[in-house]
Amino acid sequence: MRHMPPEWHPHERTWVAFPHHGYTLGDTEAEQLAARKTWAEVANRASDYEPVTVVVHPAGVKDAKKHLSSQIEIAEIEIDDAWLRDSGPTFVIDSGKLAGVDWIFNGWGAQSWAKYDSDALVAREIVELLGVERLASNLVNEGGGIHVDGKGRVLLTETVQLGKERNPGLSKEEVEAEIHEKLGTHEAIWLKRGLTRDYDEFGTKGHVDIVACFTPDGRVLYHDQRNERHPDFLISKEVRQTLEAAGLETVAVSAPEVQVDGHGFVDYSYINHYVLNDAVLLCSFDDPVDKEVAAQLRDVYPGRKIELIDARELFARGGGIHCITQQQPKV
Repeated sequence: MRHMPPEWHPHERTWVAFPHHGYTLGDTEAEQLAARKTWAEVANRASDYEPVTVVVHPAGVKDAKKHLSSQIEIAEIEIDDAWLRDSGPTFVIDSGKLAGVDWIFNGWGAQSWAKYDSDALVAREIVELLGVERLASNLVNEGGGIHVDGKGRVLLTETVQLGKERNPGLSKEEVEAEIHEKLGTHEAIWLKRGLTRDYDEFGTKGHVDIVACFTPDGRVLYHDQRNERHPDFLISKEVRQTLEAAGLETVAVSAPEVQVDGHGFVDYSYINHYVLNDAVLLCSFDDPVDKEVAAQLRDVYPGRKIELIDARELFARGGGIHCITQQQPKV
């Protein structure tokens, strides 16, 4: 029987990629240093709790080694970008063995700026490196577009899996059937849309992992924007109503007090955290709400240390901590 374990299931290791070039790395020397330091901090902090493998472009190994802990394993694979949650495999357990789902990756909907020839092959290469079964899918999808509870339920977003940029020829029923077949789920809860900023130029068009996530006790955390002037105020209300209509108990996780940056309303979200074996890597924003949410998550994930990491450099590039990490479950 096949199933995708929830994120809090024990991990064999964590996978991360290291920024190599393009908008994620940045144009100036200062931007590039900031990106490398931030990606490395996430990988290094994770490596304090479990084994970590970082995928590095062969041309970037020297730079990566300057920033990564010596206890981190480096896998040299040609990559375009560094959002491994999306381009890498989604790990499942199939008949008691590890396997990797290889979704079709098309640069978050074949966006004009996205270069993804190499990233489209990353999942296959990681699966081959591990020597496990590759489960090829006909669905354009990314790991940040799904979240499972380990009991058969999966969170999805209509503008992602059903969007014309990804799967224009598939019906909702066909998408659900493929998701369930690959993940071992049986109930899909569809959010209508993601956070507003996620539809900007470098957005994903609505990934769920910045909006809502399951908890070990069966509840769902959701991003709660409480400022009525922020465009996500109505989205937060809509998400809560959708989840409750599905019979789920919700927990509001407040948005940070900071509301805007130089480009408009931000989508800074604490939902985009990553659960390790004995810790949680939580996005922080040098914001008064950081400590409030850290205390909240200590109750949600008892026995795990809450590690705050400044995620503003990640969000400036279109994602957060969860977007650059991928769990490999223990079998």
